Amino acid sequence: MAKVTNEQVKLAADTIRCLSADMIEKAKSGHPGAPLGMADIAASLWLKYLNVDPKEPTWANRDRLVFSGGHASALVYSLFHLAGLGNLTMDELKEFRQFGGRCAGHPERGLTPGVEVTTGPLGQGISMAVGLAIAERMSAARDNVDGEENVVDHRTWCFCGDGDIEEGICHEACSYAGYLKLDRLVLIYDSNHITIEGDTGLSMADDTKLRFESYGWKVFECDGHDLDQIDRVYRKALKVTGQPVMIIAKTTIGLGAPNKAGSCDSHGAPLGADEVAGTKKALGFDPEKSFYVPQEVYDMFAERTAACHRMNLRWRKTFKTWAAAHPDKAAVRDAAMKLSIPVDIFSKTIEWDASKPEATRSGSGKVMNELAPVLPYLVGGSADLGPSNKTYLKGMGEVAPGTFSGRNFHFGVRELSMTAIVNGITAYGGWRAYGATFFVFSDYCRPAIRLAALMGLPSIFVFSHDSFYVGEDGPTHEPVEHLAAMRTLLNVRTFRPADVNETYAAWLAILKNKKGPGCLLTTRQNVPVLEGVSKEGVEKGGYTIYESSSHPDLIFISSGSEVSLCVEAAKTLAAEGKKVRVVSMPEFNLFSEQPLGYRESVIPGTVQKRVIVEAASRFGWQRYEANPATTRYVTLDAFGASAPYKVLARQFGFTVENVLAKAREIL
Repeated sequence: MAKVTNEQVKLAADTIRCLSADMIEKAKSGHPGAPLGMADIAASLWLKYLNVDPKEPTWANRDRLVFSGGHASALVYSLFHLAGLGNLTMDELKEFRQFGGRCAGHPERGLTPGVEVTTGPLGQGISMAVGLAIAERMSAARDNVDGEENVVDHRTWCFCGDGDIEEGICHEACSYAGYLKLDRLVLIYDSNHITIEGDTGLSMADDTKLRFESYGWKVFECDGHDLDQIDRVYRKALKVTGQPVMIIAKTTIGLGAPNKAGSCDSHGAPLGADEVAGTKKALGFDPEKSFYVPQEVYDMFAERTAACHRMNLRWRKTFKTWAAAHPDKAAVRDAAMKLSIPVDIFSKTIEWDASKPEATRSGSGKVMNELAPVLPYLVGGSADLGPSNKTYLKGMGEVAPGTFSGRNFHFGVRELSMTAIVNGITAYGGWRAYGATFFVFSDYCRPAIRLAALMGLPSIFVFSHDSFYVGEDGPTHEPVEHLAAMRTLLNVRTFRPADVNETYAAWLAILKNKKGPGCLLTTRQNVPVLEGVSKEGVEKGGYTIYESSSHPDLIFISSGSEVSLCVEAAKTLAAEGKKVRVVSMPEFNLFSEQPLGYRESVIPGTVQKRVIVEAASRFGWQRYEANPATTRYVTLDAFGASAPYKVLARQFGFTVENVLAKAREIL
């Protein structure tokens, strides 16, 4: 490829500015400031340094590009259109932010080819970029062979802005990246000192350069509109090893807009027809032409695309040679990319001592260590709670500074960034990552779980200490409303197993679902090993675990540790000649999605006497009332308290005696 001149890059950048302004003006909605301000650093990166193949957007050895400030989406779509990535047409640009189009208000993974991760909530893109970069290093450690050309050899680039840098999740993730000496990660900070309310000085006075240097990053600075300076810092960034890189590019928001450049007025609203015309005139474009691209710009991007496609073809040859020389490695990689699950896992059983109660967190740990050797792509860790969560993979090594061949992470007390990093690792491909913490801290994780659900990423989250049975730690650590809240998240499977056997079945169900995240809730306290557990029933979300008659007069419905209370109560009633059934409901929403015939077979509509038992908020369970007058609840609809858990169980009514009393009220 012929060397791209500054004049050509400037023309490309100005074309992006005009396209972005036109898209936003036509939609009467959007954020013009960032695309206009970032156009120079973005055009230079794409045309000279970013290795992506628009002809094959999923090329395994491509550079990963993340736009953490997803509001700059007009810039994203302009680049993709010019490069021919995903065949994004000019007509599609004209449908920016419109229903059914591929140019959504913020970039969405799965909607627009080339979008690696869905961004918009500020800071999460940075954290997912850290995850992508970690996955690249782990893949290199797994696949590359010393002395040969690398099968894995690329970088992760991430654009961010002042808002990203203010978010706490950013600093959680960047601190961790610095600690890991995570190289091949380049964060390009569009530093324009403007937020929605005005100058960043309204709320921010720290020295970003010093802060990131203290994290262990290499920091460069440049004028984000001086193409020679931009070139120099990109070249320097490519030479850095053993640490991540931040480039602080000092820019002017809305550059080119004659009356709004440098002002918060250009951030989040269309410039207006007159200002768009003035911008085009200032940039040397015809104000009367909308959605105009000079042929020279198309040619420039086409030449870069051709060069990157040649890189891809060379890599394919290297990969083919590598796979032939290392068939065992190739087989592991292929299985990982497909997230293949050995069939015998589903028929395998784990022997539990039925005479000894066991916490489901302990059972989960045993299951994970049974699965880990046959699922080499299963990786993850805890937010400083591994011994409590039981999520450590024994003998699988550590991910540590500069070392990425292990499978265990120590995320530190960084719940939100942990969750987003897990998403980034999973989004990379070839890895199934998990993160773990106490369930009460799912509040810290929730924003990133929601993005995983939106992206359809099969990330896994293990939440131990799932109820007030935490005990002495008190209400700050006792989840009450969290289970109901988690169940409101679309496309998330939240399993709360009743015992160790259900825990194993829940793990299998989570692994089989590759279309969205799975959450596993486990107990701190020991619970009995139950009879009647059904793997198939767990996979359907709910099933009959005990009954004294196939035509019951009363049904207990429960989840988690409270199922054993219901079974004991039901057996007492059965001994008295009562016709009762116990339904275990480990995945509330999944059961609701089953065919009506199955649901009726488990909870017949004709059986109106029901007792619902769960150590959490009642919210949501009303859907299983057949008749409010003949439904009783044993739920926790107040914050917990600090005391030994057995004391709390009595105080809150989670005893066999109280469950029996509720049943007898309606029998």
